[in-house]
Amino acid sequence: MSARPIGIVGLGIMGLAYARNLRKAGFEVAGTDPSAPAMAALGEAGGAALPDAAALARACEVILLALPSAAALHAVTGAMLPVLGPGHILAEMGTLPIAEKEAARARIAPSGAVLTDCPVSGTGAQAARGDLVVFMSGPEAATERLRPVFAGLARDVRHIGPFGHGMKLKIVANLLVTVHNLAAAEALLLAERSGLDLRATLDALTAGAGSSRMLEVRGPLMVAGSYTPATMKMDVYQKDLDVILDHAAAVRTPVPLMSASVPYYSAALAQGRDKEDTAALFAVLRQLAGMSDADA
Repeated sequence: MSARPIGIVGLGIMGLAYARNLRKAGFEVAGTDPSAPAMAALGEAGGAALPDAAALARACEVILLALPSAAALHAVTGAMLPVLGPGHILAEMGTLPIAEKEAARARIAPSGAVLTDCPVSGTGAQAARGDLVVFMSGPEAATERLRPVFAGLARDVRHIGPFGHGMKLKIVANLLVTVHNLAAAEALLLAERSGLDLRATLDALTAGAGSSRMLEVRGPLMVAGSYTPATMKMDVYQKDLDVILDHAAAVRTPVPLMSASVPYYSAALAQGRDKEDTAALFAVLRQLAGMSDADA
């Protein structure tokens, strides 16, 4: 590994979690983000806040991209392009359309820099604990160079295959997350309407055959009726839903449960829950059942 710091572009929920865990693991970290509070939080974690992506590329060879959109990806890679060279390895870690990641990879390839596709599976709360799985994809020489970095922020790091396969696996994982999150909300509402104690119910369910990772992670938020601060904001997750459905259509795969889940996420936006955690599907279903947050 280079003695240079690990760079992070994007210091939102995930990017800041990466920075904090990498610092705990002994890495030097530099980062950049348009948000002044995010830059201040990086400084509090012991990282170096740099003014922009180009400055970050000058200071760092290994750069993690934790970006919210394809537009942000193209803006960042465009800003870094004049500075990039053969020593740079970039890890695109977001949930973005594969075609957009491919376009960014092609754009920077003439510089000699390598863009890898390395999305993560896990919520923001899991990221804070380092409880993530990284799906690395791309040239093995580049991904193996990234492996020790990812080991500093995740509990499991896997090389999935050629570029884009990481994102394909993330799409499959997010399909399950989407459906299981709604299933958890539906089950807990049935328990509540049946007069069961929700805390005792959740404890029993997570110990039995009906458990799921989403029930374990988001069930406590549902029981507490606590949806802020969000570990995944409802409005941000809409982008992930589109990525899943578009990819399923492209590979001509029926996804009936996924398709049936989407209207409930849309209903969350209709109820003004844009910035709440996706666990707020429980509140959406409670409202459909004629209950209010005050009834909790």
